[in-house]
Amino acid sequence: MAIGIKKLNTFVMFKLPSAWICGVRIKSISEEKCRVGVKHRWINQNPFNSMYFAVQAMAAELSTGALVMGKIKDSGKKISMLVQNNNASFTKKATGRISFECEDGNLIGDAIQKSIETGEGQTFWMKSLGKNEEGVIVSTFNFEWTVKVKNQ
Repeated sequence: MAIGIKKLNTFVMFKLPSAWICGVRIKSISEEKCRVGVKHRWINQNPFNSMYFAVQAMAAELSTGALVMGKIKDSGKKISMLVQNNNASFTKKATGRISFECEDGNLIGDAIQKSIETGEGQTFWMKSLGKNEEGVIVSTFNFEWTVKVKNQ
């Protein structure tokens, strides 16, 4: 994968400043997996003394989107990417350090290849699990990504 942690976190700082200010950071990335961390603190809290759902959504989306960005870069083509749908469930208060991990990197390549071959947009779902420091799942996010080769 051509995109590294430092480069991605710099991208977050300049292109997703609200995520940066809230403490969202990429912790690890590989071909198949990406882990994003965020710590519950004053700037990202809700009135119930836990992490605001939108901050969790930013971190979860980044854990999927970074993988998509990496596969697009590896393809060497100009490809657009967009979240078409998403859903989430929350099972426990998000306090302390929360890690969002997506292990669906294997789903992206086929969609990109099919878009390159057909010129049509392709969609696929990716899941990100949010876990607290004890490894307990606090939230589950699903994102339906669409990728399409740009007209040149």
